[in-house]
Amino acid sequence: MSIYLASNSPRRRELLHQIHVRHEALLFRGPGREDHDINEDVRPGEDAFTYVQRVARAKAEGGIQRMHWRGLPPQLLLAADTTLELDGEIIGKPSSPTHALEILRRLSGRTHQVLTAVVLTDGTRFLQRLSVSQVSFRRLGDEEIHHYVSSGEAADKAGAYGIQGRAAIFIKEIRGSYSGIMGLPLFETAALLQEFGYSL
Repeated sequence: MSIYLASNSPRRRELLHQIHVRHEALLFRGPGREDHDINEDVRPGEDAFTYVQRVARAKAEGGIQRMHWRGLPPQLLLAADTTLELDGEIIGKPSSPTHALEILRRLSGRTHQVLTAVVLTDGTRFLQRLSVSQVSFRRLGDEEIHHYVSSGEAADKAGAYGIQGRAAIFIKEIRGSYSGIMGLPLFETAALLQEFGYSL
């Protein structure tokens, strides 16, 4: 049994491979904010918890639409969204290297939350789970922040870092889900699959 993955993320594909879930990437044209039916802009007064769950649901709905547009055979579809929260503010992907520098300076020596919402749907039922983890950074020097951003690893990652990459040396402590911080919490994902009768 195979599922569709409504994501361009190689990390989510890698995590599904880890738990032996066969899947086919239902690729979008580009980042979500380039698709008119998936609005990743933060709405006025929206907190990180509401935001990440809304966007994950929108990605799932957009994936189902693409499945129909392309005449693909019906299968379960998985979508997810990850964002960071610090001081009540939503921190998404950096828009530029300069923005990535600013984000990492803010995270330096602080503890932030990583929220990943997962949605699994058969096109009729939409089930959702939310993973919330705390990540504590040691204090970072400006030179190492510049070096990290110039490596290109900060691009296209929520919070301008990837825990599975070189940024692991910045992290003093995590409380929660390592795979959730990567972008797909496997405990929650497995629970959703099992709710739909998928054998793991």
